[in-house]
Amino acid sequence: MKKLLLATTLLALSAGFASANVVRLATEGAYPPFNLIDDKGEVGGFEREFGDEICKRAALECTWSTNEWDSIIPNLQSGNYDVIVAGMSITDERKKVIDFTQDYYPPTPSAFVAASADADCKTGVVSAQVSTIQAAHVAETGMSLLEFPTPDETVAAVRNGEALCVFADSDYLRPLVNESNGALMFVGEPVSIGGGVGMGLRQSDQELKGKMDAAITSMKADGTLNTMIETYFGPEGLKY
Repeated sequence: MKKLLLATTLLALSAGFASANVVRLATEGAYPPFNLIDDKGEVGGFEREFGDEICKRAALECTWSTNEWDSIIPNLQSGNYDVIVAGMSITDERKKVIDFTQDYYPPTPSAFVAASADADCKTGVVSAQVSTIQAAHVAETGMSLLEFPTPDETVAAVRNGEALCVFADSDYLRPLVNESNGALMFVGEPVSIGGGVGMGLRQSDQELKGKMDAAITSMKADGTLNTMIETYFGPEGLKY
């Protein structure tokens, strides 16, 4: 009986340890090239490859799920997953409610895109994704803000005339401009906001944050992270 109890205890401890090492990663799945849903219906993009490599280096078993952007922080706080890997800029405002790893993509200028080279974004409606640093910037500067749940809707608003300009990360907008055959173009000056892109975690998960930070540091040191950035963002992608 004692042997049976001991075996049962060891099995329970082993299962608990395994469970503790399964980390649930969440992304938006709608912000290429950072994250997207591929032809197989699975999470893809830069952050999928990055996240998988982080978990490998940290010796963690990881799973992926998607969540709408406007509730991605509340669902982290509620325990629906453990880490946000979704092109999220590190800001003082967000750090009041969640914690971040070091950045894994450098601070990127945000930019305005319009359908006409002479568009004056300060005098017209500007579209931006809800709960983003870009939406906050537009509101704070007094421009007329039109928010949408997803990034593709913000660009569609310019194409269909709902908005004069869209304001978003330049790395997100650049491929759309390049593929538009002149229908979309950058206007005005880029704006530097945010402190780079980091992995978001609950403030209580400091041990997990330490493992993630160590893995990011090693990827920067051996050049792996820069190689990934160039693969997904091209030579224009910012590097470490």
